[in-house]
Amino acid sequence: MPTIYDEFTPDLTPQQMLELGVFGGAYFNEEERAEFPPEWFAKAHLSTEGPTKDCNYFGVMASQSHQEWAEKGWLSQEDPLGWFQWYCRYTMGRRLPQEDERQIKRWKAMRRHVGQITKACHPGDATCHTKQRQALLHWAYDSRQL
Repeated sequence: MPTIYDEFTPDLTPQQMLELGVFGGAYFNEEERAEFPPEWFAKAHLSTEGPTKDCNYFGVMASQSHQEWAEKGWLSQEDPLGWFQWYCRYTMGRRLPQEDERQIKRWKAMRRHVGQITKACHPGDATCHTKQRQALLHWAYDSRQL
């Protein structure tokens, strides 16, 4: 019988996401990065001055603020920085069944944007719906392939 884990098939690893450019280059501070393999950050697009669209693959901002995430109840005690922190820790082998299920359901819900891009854009036109494409990158969906 399939489990929620079988349904979780991200297109990108955390390292690939960081190298492409996500979260305006400002998701983790230097201290928080120390938890993860240094190679994840060797070619990452990082900002030292807070989030910037120049650090995002599609050159647009596609995130709400951390404060807005907290107000919407998207953060957890286990991962106070949000989904990407959970995904990085998940990739490193941590399993928290209840939190994993919650986060994988959130990841699956982002799939609706794939359908919207596919319907509205010509295949391979990376200039179409760039904000949605960037948001999908934040959730490990490789929207460059649409």
